[in-house]
Amino acid sequence: MAVLSPHKPPPEVDRAPRRIAFSQTVGKWDVKLSPYLYISPFFILFGITGLFPLLYTGYVSLFDWHLLYGKGDFVGLQNFVDVVESPSFHKALRNTFSIFLLSSVPQVIMALILAALLSANLRAKTFWRMGVLIPYVVAPVAVGLIFGRLFADESGMVNTILTGVGIDAVRWHAEIFPSHFAIATMVNFRWTGYNTLIFLAAMQAIPRELYEAAIIDGAGRFRQFFSITVPQLRATIIFVVITSTIGGLQIFDEPRMFDNTGRGGSDQQWMTVTMYIYELGWGNQKSFGRASAVAWILFLIIVVIGLINYMITNKISSSGGPKPTKTKKSQTPKRTSSNNRRTR
Repeated sequence: MAVLSPHKPPPEVDRAPRRIAFSQTVGKWDVKLSPYLYISPFFILFGITGLFPLLYTGYVSLFDWHLLYGKGDFVGLQNFVDVVESPSFHKALRNTFSIFLLSSVPQVIMALILAALLSANLRAKTFWRMGVLIPYVVAPVAVGLIFGRLFADESGMVNTILTGVGIDAVRWHAEIFPSHFAIATMVNFRWTGYNTLIFLAAMQAIPRELYEAAIIDGAGRFRQFFSITVPQLRATIIFVVITSTIGGLQIFDEPRMFDNTGRGGSDQQWMTVTMYIYELGWGNQKSFGRASAVAWILFLIIVVIGLINYMITNKISSSGGPKPTKTKKSQTPKRTSSNNRRTR
């Protein structure tokens, strides 16, 4: 029987290192740059329509800039000083914060409750869910005109109802707090349904197993709402609160349409900061410099209030959640010397 010798492999030939093909190089750059190219249109548009006007407004605020005569002398921060010392600015700040608190806080609470009700097993769910969005599609000018008539001092339907039940008529356009309440009612009418749908969409993503386990444990509706629904909506609540804060401090349409003059009342009792900006820029003063200074002050106020709002909301929403467990260093697996040698 013949014995066959093993086949010898051919001797290795020194080969030159392979060059990376151009297509492979393009592929690598495509993987690295594509995400940035996809999101770049948003930032380009934001830079044109948001960042540039913001910076240019700051530039205008440093000059004596007239609406008709254009750019004047450089005045530094004098426009900011004049605005801060103006009593009208103080009234505008008071009115803005008052209307903001009267509208944003009840609005978020009502939206959360409505979303919980719409999330229940109702008949004609789609009808009810779409119905809460109808006020949002109504034009703000139309809402302002309608509610301006409803809250009319002499012949408004609200005063008619109040006098019918024995309550004195309220001077909605003449007094400060009633005018703020009426304007906040408009804001709540328009935006509560919008926020309700945001909360409702977030509620649909909560796992049903959590509610089933709570029912087995004997938890009622209220217990499920406060122990499961609200903690699971932390991120959504923070989002709604911040967007409501930004929108509430920039309110303009509703107070401007609350009466026929659009100047915030005879004593500026409901004139907001944005209305004050309009009055400075396009009113009697026609001072773009001061209007820009107020715009920058409002921007800084919104940033500060937004950060405070975020920290408070985040702290409240995370206070009831489970705390993350820390892993002790002694429990972490140590690398063996052999693994270290392999790594090296």
